[in-house]
Amino acid sequence: MRWLPFQLNPDLPASGMPRREYIERKWGPGRGPEVYSRVAAAGKTVDIPFAFENIAVQPNTLDAHRLLTYAEREGRQDEVAESLFKAYFIEGANLTDRSVLADVGARGGLDRHATLAYLESDEDRERVAQADIEARSAGIGGVPFFIFNRRVGVSGAQDAETLLQAMEQARTT
Repeated sequence: MRWLPFQLNPDLPASGMPRREYIERKWGPGRGPEVYSRVAAAGKTVDIPFAFENIAVQPNTLDAHRLLTYAEREGRQDEVAESLFKAYFIEGANLTDRSVLADVGARGGLDRHATLAYLESDEDRERVAQADIEARSAGIGGVPFFIFNRRVGVSGAQDAETLLQAMEQARTT
């Protein structure tokens, strides 16, 4: 499995924006709790304690995707992805802060000092941005998006049976 770059909001400033403002622009005033209550309820069924109320900053995720690119090279991409999701969706971490991202990487098994040095450089910035553009050009418009065996794509949060069928189709195609 590989985690590929795709930003939901590539046009956000590098420092992100206040989460409340983002939610109000996206769904209108007061609608955030309604929308996220459904996601939180689904999370509870699989022991994921989403805490959307902890999120203060809607991030530009370019550096978070760079972190995952770095983690892939270090053989720790899955661990760092899990650490990243926990930091953001449960702890409300500001993913625009490179020091926070370095901490997230360290929790996923990366060397914190080396990770911070990488994030403070421009390494992979253009590569990650280009991969995001290529995903959009291929018709990907949201997450999650699964690509099985580079043959079959499935968009959105799907049930296990749908994903299994796509995997089987990808094996035989």
